[in-house]
This record gives sequence, structure tokens and C-alpha cells, in this order.
Amino acid sequence: MHQNLKPSNLLLDADQKMKIADFGLSNNYQPGEKLCTFCGTPAFAALEIFWGWMYLGPLVDVWSLGIVLYIMVNEFEPFKGQDYQEMKQSVLTGHYH
Repeated sequence: MHQNLKPSNLLLDADQKMKIADFGLSNNYQPGEKLCTFCGTPAFAALEIFWGWMYLGPLVDVWSLGIVLYIMVNEFEPFKGQDYQEMKQSVLTGHYH
């Protein structure tokens, strides 16, 4: 799994096919295995990561892709914060823009 999906890591080739870039935070995943590492960009991080809960890796990538889709439709990020703590509060309380 990637663990840092965001618009700047999704590229289009000459045929308009999407390519995923920047695997610096990626992790090997075994089906059913739960992880607890915090990594990635806070604006795209899933609730489980902010709570510090164990999580299934692919599901946090799905959350991040949902944020990317939201941005594609609305042209702005759903969660905002001046710093990490404000971003965390915005995500955990479901306060989106």
C-alpha cells in the first residue's frame, strides 16, 4: 500500500493513464494484517491514523483517494487547519468545508 496518496502523487502519462508516484512511505501488506504507523500527509490521513488505532492498510489508501476525489469535484480540500492539531480536529469532528 502507498500510505501517501494525494494529487501531487498521481500523474498522467501521454496517454492520459494515471500513474502513482512517490513510494517513499509505502509499506508491504499481508491480507488481514493491521498497521499502526502514522505517515503521509495529514490532509489525506484517515480517522484511524489520527486516533492512533490499528488499521488495515488498503482502507487508509481508499480514504485518501476519497479525499482526492472530493478535491477533483469541489476544487478544494475538505479538511483545513493552520497546523497539525487544527487539521486533526477538523478530520476527527467531521468538520469539512
